[in-house]
Amino acid sequence: MNERIALYRDKMKVFWNNRKKGQKIALIAAPLAAILVISLASVFLNQDKFVPLYSNLSAQETGQIKAELDARSVPSEISDNGTTISVPEQSVDSLKVDLAAQGIPDSGSIDYSFFGKNASFGMTDNEFDVLKLDAMQTELANLMKNIQGVNDAKVMITLPNESVWANEKQGEASASIVLNTKAGYKFDDQQIKSLYHLVSKSVPNLPTDNIVIMNQYFEYFDLKGNETNSASSSFASQNEVKKEVERDIQRQVQQMLGRLVGQDKVMVSVTADLDFTQENREEKLVEPVDKDNMQGIAVSAEKINETFSGKNAQDGGVAGAGEEDTTNYSSSTTSGDGDYEKNEERINYEVNRIHKEIVESPYKIQDLGIQVMIDPSNAKGKSQVSDTLESDVQKMLGTIVRTSISKDANTKALSDNAVSDKITVSVQPFNGQETADNTASSIPLWMYIIGGALLLIIVVLIVLLIRKRRQDLDEEEYDEEYDETFEAYEAAQKAPVLSAEQQTKSNLETLAKQDPEEFAKLLRTWISED
Repeated sequence: MNERIALYRDKMKVFWNNRKKGQKIALIAAPLAAILVISLASVFLNQDKFVPLYSNLSAQETGQIKAELDARSVPSEISDNGTTISVPEQSVDSLKVDLAAQGIPDSGSIDYSFFGKNASFGMTDNEFDVLKLDAMQTELANLMKNIQGVNDAKVMITLPNESVWANEKQGEASASIVLNTKAGYKFDDQQIKSLYHLVSKSVPNLPTDNIVIMNQYFEYFDLKGNETNSASSSFASQNEVKKEVERDIQRQVQQMLGRLVGQDKVMVSVTADLDFTQENREEKLVEPVDKDNMQGIAVSAEKINETFSGKNAQDGGVAGAGEEDTTNYSSSTTSGDGDYEKNEERINYEVNRIHKEIVESPYKIQDLGIQVMIDPSNAKGKSQVSDTLESDVQKMLGTIVRTSISKDANTKALSDNAVSDKITVSVQPFNGQETADNTASSIPLWMYIIGGALLLIIVVLIVLLIRKRRQDLDEEEYDEEYDETFEAYEAAQKAPVLSAEQQTKSNLETLAKQDPEEFAKLLRTWISED
């Protein structure tokens, strides 16, 4: 038994002495690492897995649940800024049932069922009003929690005092709402309108103007329909239209002149004056058909000709019927010969009757200014444009100004001097502009730094890979040599112990098999000696 133990000890010594330093370190570190991994795994596996018990809680609810769990000696974790509380997975179901039986979590809000439980004959009107208002706020908050994107809602409603006089105007209610929205969720205009409509219809005599809705990030949700006539909204929309008109004309001029002298050789600035006056008017005009002669179309015509002639006309009339006559006294009038003639012509003309309902455009371009700067130098600093460039640009820009400014029927066309006053063309080199023959590279320095770092990392990885490959080959060769040596050693250990004669015979047989010629020389030497 001792011999076998000594044999194994000798084998271990030989095995250990044949190992390199790195292999010895690996043989010691491997068991230690295994023990450490097993220990850590056992520690982590024995720990409890926590799962959420309640989520989207308020600070008050989280504190209430935490106090109850601590009283029960149940471990818990709070996350998500105090809105989620987690417990061990094996206890979550039983805790939900137990806490629900105790009415936990209790947010302190009152629903409409409270009246059926707590109403009594001794309740005063003020107490009833407070409970009614709180119930209304709670129900409205619960309605909003069911809307997509809303985690929680807080509602504050202010109701007007009821008047005791019948002829006094009833006051209006107001509401302030704070929504706890999901991170990154955006409400569109239709959803915001629905929120305002929901609140307005849930509270009596509550107009949308008295509703304020915001979220936990102090972002207000304004009803777009109430801002269409506000001064700030009107200014913002008008300023945006003005900028859009200026950008449109600037792009056209920049593109046109860029093709002529190069995009980097032109700078364009456009300023516009827009009239946003809107007018809706109705015109009822009457004008002749023939404007030159100021005459219409004859619809009907009538001519009347009357003639009369006579001698010694008799007295006529009623006696005493005149204003200055004596009653019942006949007056005498002496009449001589006379002639009478009457010519009358009546013509009815028809004219143009025009009815117009005119809606003016939302804006007009009253004035326009274009400023252009052109760099005439090429890459070598010499002028590359013609002498007539400035005049040509003036003409092109003049056409744009004439066609862009709004013209009325009573407005005279712009004169050449007026158009030239609205255009400024400057032809001169740009200061600080880099020339094309600049030897510096257009690639920024940080790209070179990143490229060099990546190249260095790649080289290091390649070197480590080659070194690892060589180390693996050396270990394989060493393992093969070790296996052969160990096999030879085991064979030698397993071989039976021979005597001197048997050992000599075995050696001669091995020599005869491996080197017959040497074996023959050895035999001849022995024979000659004998």
